[in-house]
Amino acid sequence: MSDRPDPTPAPGPQGHRPAELPLPLRLGLLALALGALLHPALWNGFPVVFFDTGGYLMRALELELEPGRSLFYGLFLQAASLRWLSLWGPVLVHGLLVLWLLRLTLRTLHLPFGAATLAGTAALLAGLTALPWFTAQLMPDVLVPVAVLCLWLLGFRWNRLGPWERAGIAGIGLLALLSHMSTMALGLGLAVGMALLAPLARGGDPLDRPRPGPPALLVAASLLLMPLLHLGLVGQATYTPGGPVFVFGRLVQDGIVQRLLDDRCPQDPDAYALCPWQADLPTTANDFIWHRDSPFRRIGWWGGADAELARMVRDAVAAYPGEVALTALRATAAQLGKVATGDGLDEWQDFTRWTFRRHLPEHLPGFAAARQQRQEPIGELFVGLNLVHRPVAWLSLAGTAGVLAWALATRRRHLAGFAALVLLALLGNAFISGALSNPHDRYQSRMVWLSVLAVLAGVLEWWHARDGIRSAPASP
Repeated sequence: MSDRPDPTPAPGPQGHRPAELPLPLRLGLLALALGALLHPALWNGFPVVFFDTGGYLMRALELELEPGRSLFYGLFLQAASLRWLSLWGPVLVHGLLVLWLLRLTLRTLHLPFGAATLAGTAALLAGLTALPWFTAQLMPDVLVPVAVLCLWLLGFRWNRLGPWERAGIAGIGLLALLSHMSTMALGLGLAVGMALLAPLARGGDPLDRPRPGPPALLVAASLLLMPLLHLGLVGQATYTPGGPVFVFGRLVQDGIVQRLLDDRCPQDPDAYALCPWQADLPTTANDFIWHRDSPFRRIGWWGGADAELARMVRDAVAAYPGEVALTALRATAAQLGKVATGDGLDEWQDFTRWTFRRHLPEHLPGFAAARQQRQEPIGELFVGLNLVHRPVAWLSLAGTAGVLAWALATRRRHLAGFAALVLLALLGNAFISGALSNPHDRYQSRMVWLSVLAVLAGVLEWWHARDGIRSAPASP
């Protein structure tokens, strides 16, 4: 691939087309790009793990459902590791998927997409954002922004893609949607949003005509396939369980559950299973859901208390609709600003360690020898990184809004559609993660590299316009 825009000329002045780079140089640049996206794992000596990594591994090992842990991402880990031969396989696949989607995004945005540009883009994102810390991690977080790119490509750039590209994007998007319920919820919202944004992205070129149908069909397929596949694999036609618990945890943290108990339990001590434990109710969502002394465990814990907590959520919404809505808005706003890199990436990974020891002992030496598990100064590393990552994330959010305004003013509909969808995805992710769960840096930092990419696309587009160059990709 050459480091230039697609060769189809467009009316107007044309810039010089650089000669195609030699194959060894192109392969070297792509290897550097992949290395940039995986450098945390290379530095660590082992793929980066999170508290929940062991839970995803266990889904494939046990073929059972567990709250908040997708069976399908567990099966992806098993397949990408070649049935546990090497856990470097999943992060390598993460990196390759991100690189391919980056290339397609640059190409269909009418920008240079060759090896040098791709390597430069990957290096920029790796240096300025948390992207490589999610690409190099045995977790499905990287697939959330991947799903956004897949839906955008299918919905707004369908006519710029070949049949095999469409099929590949659809397959990746389906994996991403099935890998976590929050990704499926975001995909559902984006499918609706894309239908509303379609006029914004509609330009004069028929090849740029938006097609809201394909992303809507992909999301519908995920909603249909998850319970059907669960039925075939584990005998339960259901979605990944656990949703009401996370919403309830946020209401605990915002004091709404305590207010509900204060109002109902004195008159009827049997109104809720939590009434006897009202005085022991924690003040944070994490303590309520995960602490070993939480009343959540006393009333049935995961699976046993879901119906009761869902009933209390409905009662709280009915009793205090204004307060629930206000706290949801506050949580969404808080989530938008929580973008620090490294949330939860410390050495305390007891369940993952137990999973390796019990089920995958061949990987325990590599896991234990990693810098993350040896308690090397990973915390200090994130302090330094966040001196860059946090301001870049905040500035890029404002920058994406600026790109949208400029693209609309100059009738660059393709760029306007991309910037608008990125903003919608960031806002939707903040609502799903903050209001329907609990604000954490991890949830938003996994997404903000999309806004940096949107700003980069705007800068490149402006640069070409400044030089009088207008390049457009050929249809496949």
